[in-house]
Amino acid sequence: MGVVETISLSMGLGWAAGINLYAAIFMLGVLGSSGNLALPPDLLILQDPMVIAAAGFMYVIEFVVDKIPGVDTGWDVLHTFIRIPAGAVLAAGAVGDLAPGAELAAAIAGGTLAAGAHATKAGTRALINTSPEPFTNWTASIAEDVAVFGGLWAALYNPWLFLVLLVLFIGLSIWLVPKIWRGLKRVAAFLRRKLGGAAPPDPAAAAQAAAVPGAANVADGVAAPDANAARPPSGGSP
Repeated sequence: MGVVETISLSMGLGWAAGINLYAAIFMLGVLGSSGNLALPPDLLILQDPMVIAAAGFMYVIEFVVDKIPGVDTGWDVLHTFIRIPAGAVLAAGAVGDLAPGAELAAAIAGGTLAAGAHATKAGTRALINTSPEPFTNWTASIAEDVAVFGGLWAALYNPWLFLVLLVLFIGLSIWLVPKIWRGLKRVAAFLRRKLGGAAPPDPAAAAQAAAVPGAANVADGVAAPDANAARPPSGGSP
């Protein structure tokens, strides 16, 4: 492989691992074992039949789990600790025969790409799960699988196209992740209200209530008692 092809494969593996790790391993393993792809030396393990079988089995499980609203979010949370380090290892393996420095740089970049892709996927799916119908969830899951297979194909056979698409994806993630985070915070606040959770106290209101007598009652919508109201008028009959 040339330099561009190696970079494309390395970054492609990091990115794909953050979305669907098992699909990426299964695809490379099948291509390598069938002779359609010459894998780098450090990735030859992927074409071992046992690795292909394990990746295929886990891909089938993820294919099913990823279509169940709520369960897919739990699966994503668990895979935070799997996809990101795996993306770093796969990215490093793609350049392992070049130099130790290149391998470390690829691991850093691949792990970062895996983290960004995973955060984008998991956050988007968590927001989609707020919809009562499952069809949006199924569509998103299938689109992610297609993106992984198509993206890896581009990384292998059209590296310049993949690198352009990767830059666009990074830009989209930078724009999208803060919006996803704000959306998740709104969903969490809505759930707290639905479950009857009390709103956090307002420090400013508490300070005002301590400084001004009766302010706490007024703030709660209850008028402060008037001391003169309980006193009979002077000079009047009882």
